[in-house]
Amino acid sequence: MTAYETLERLFARLSALGDAQGVLSWDRDVMMPDGAAERRGATMATLEGLRHELLTAPQTQDLLERADSGDDPWRAANLAEMRRLHARAVAVPGDLVEAMSKASSRCEMVWRGARANSDFAALLPELQVVLDLTRECAVATGEALSLSPYDAMLDAFDPGMRRDVIAPIFDELGRELPSLLQAVLDRQSSRSGAEAGPGRAPFPVAAQEAFGRTMMEAVGFDMTRGRLDVSTHPFCGGATDDVRITTRYDEANFLPAFLGVVHETGHALYEQGLPKAWAGQPVGTARGMTMHESQSLFLEMQIARSPAFASFAAPAMERAFGGEGWSSETLYRHMTKVEPGFIRVDADEVTYPAHIIARYELESAMVDGTLALRDLPEAFNARIKALLGLAVPDDRRGCLQDIHWPLGLWGYFPCYALGALTAAQLKEAAATALPDLDASVRRGEFGDVVGWLRKTVHERASSASTMEIIADATGGPLGAGAYLRHIRERYLAD
Repeated sequence: MTAYETLERLFARLSALGDAQGVLSWDRDVMMPDGAAERRGATMATLEGLRHELLTAPQTQDLLERADSGDDPWRAANLAEMRRLHARAVAVPGDLVEAMSKASSRCEMVWRGARANSDFAALLPELQVVLDLTRECAVATGEALSLSPYDAMLDAFDPGMRRDVIAPIFDELGRELPSLLQAVLDRQSSRSGAEAGPGRAPFPVAAQEAFGRTMMEAVGFDMTRGRLDVSTHPFCGGATDDVRITTRYDEANFLPAFLGVVHETGHALYEQGLPKAWAGQPVGTARGMTMHESQSLFLEMQIARSPAFASFAAPAMERAFGGEGWSSETLYRHMTKVEPGFIRVDADEVTYPAHIIARYELESAMVDGTLALRDLPEAFNARIKALLGLAVPDDRRGCLQDIHWPLGLWGYFPCYALGALTAAQLKEAAATALPDLDASVRRGEFGDVVGWLRKTVHERASSASTMEIIADATGGPLGAGAYLRHIRERYLAD
């Protein structure tokens, strides 16, 4: 057996351990009793430590040095990914990896109660531990890879992404969005009369769940390789060929749960569309979180909030929930209603980037040491006031609303906004490649557009960089232009 073939077997084992972690993580967030939290944290830390030991073992280094991928470009890309993952892993000591896993599991459980009680002070000690350990990991990784600590964090979620790439894009959004948002709000306010919402509450949870499943299957989700559940914070997780998504329900308003299901289904379609021939290998995994978020936001923002989708969905909603008032025009107006709000996951597509820019600025400052964690609530509220004009009433709707920082996911947030920009570029390219796209969506036929995503994004997995995949799919580099054109066309065009 060659060195490369031995590495393939090793990384298949690492993938299997990752699958076990994925299912245990899903169970923790969906079904696990609170009393099991400490033991579950220890179990997950042990698995993470085992993966780290295998990846950083001396024989792994020796194999990587001797391995030859031959002339196959996919094998070459796979070996490059193996070496990248190994370089990041050896930079961080195993005891620090386990400590980080235990701390994030403990902090996540504390966050649940702190969020419910709007009590940042209750979370502060545990969150400080997570931040300190995250920073320690980032410093070690940055020193090994010649990156700043924050760039090392970004690189963990989107290989190759750097702050100097993000900064000019976010600067452009920061310049354009305030006046654009005001123009959209002025246009909305000029409409005469109040418009009733689609359907009539209550919307029973069982009916919402059934409708969500119907929509998931309509766009191509394979229910034999995934499931839908409920959690405090919607997410997509699970394991290879076992993709699990969650949402949360409100019987007074079905749209947040529905759009949450659509968003997470976008993630799931990406996972279910990865090349089977490379399952269990690094090259067969998704290409970072910018691409992942582009898939969820493509389906949610670009497709599901379009007039064509509203035309398809309104009759289906009427059948699912009964009652009156299910015109496609009314549904479209409500799905595209722009209103600055406190909750990121419920934000419309015009205000959404502001939520991300605020979090990016704040977490950068905390990692750099220019913002103390104890001052986060005040700083968070100030940025939301400046960007969206809102006075945050409590920490539950402020800095406690997201699970990312308690889980140690510092450096993740920029991927959301970059994903929204990528989604807009992909939609422009898809509309050119599929002239019948709107008509197909109106008929409830999603095979062509999902097939296009399969070919241009999903099936490429990690065989190329984020920027290469975007450029190949859209004909240009990542930027804010397509997103800004999309907002103006959808919300301001006559």
